[in-house]
Amino acid sequence: MTAPGLRERKKQRMYETVSEIAIRLFLEKGFDAVSVAEIAAAAEISKPTLFRYFPAKEDLVLHRIADHEDEAARVVAQSDEAPLVALCRHFLEGLERDDPVTGLNDHPGVLAFHSLLYGTPALVARAHGHLERQEAALAEVLGGDLDARLAAGQIIAVRRILAMENWRRIAAGEPLEDVRGDAVAAAERAFGVLADGLPWLTRARTESA
Repeated sequence: MTAPGLRERKKQRMYETVSEIAIRLFLEKGFDAVSVAEIAAAAEISKPTLFRYFPAKEDLVLHRIADHEDEAARVVAQSDEAPLVALCRHFLEGLERDDPVTGLNDHPGVLAFHSLLYGTPALVARAHGHLERQEAALAEVLGGDLDARLAAGQIIAVRRILAMENWRRIAAGEPLEDVRGDAVAAAERAFGVLADGLPWLTRARTESA
């Protein structure tokens, strides 16, 4: 893979810097209380420049999770295992390392970000597009037909619900280590249900080729 050039690296740094400034302001004052003009001023750029990077205010927050849009697709594409085996293993490994995407993380910054994301109606609505793109990317790797799209929708939904449950319990004050065992058991059970309903995804890709 070719390393990104200087221009691309500068562009990526701009995305990250402006997004982090916006998220900090949102956490301090609330999403609706912060204007795009205020964010642009804090980032020392103009509003038109900000909108070139982030077409919508909500995108300033969702940028932090944008690189996860093709995560499930990448896991399947890069593994010789059966798709559901690879995805289950990946999720369980995420739980083991307290990956924020699994919801099993008690860092105050992570909890605050998730509270912002899930507690702001405009962000919840915008995040729906993020989920649709996850489904589309996974469906394409699984074959792209109707069966693949139906399967992708179920898999992404399961991952989302598992993560939401973990975050909900930790945000409510349960110690992370008290949640961990249940999180692992729930993930194994959920992927087992998926396997029962989607047996064609339990075969290694080399077998079905």
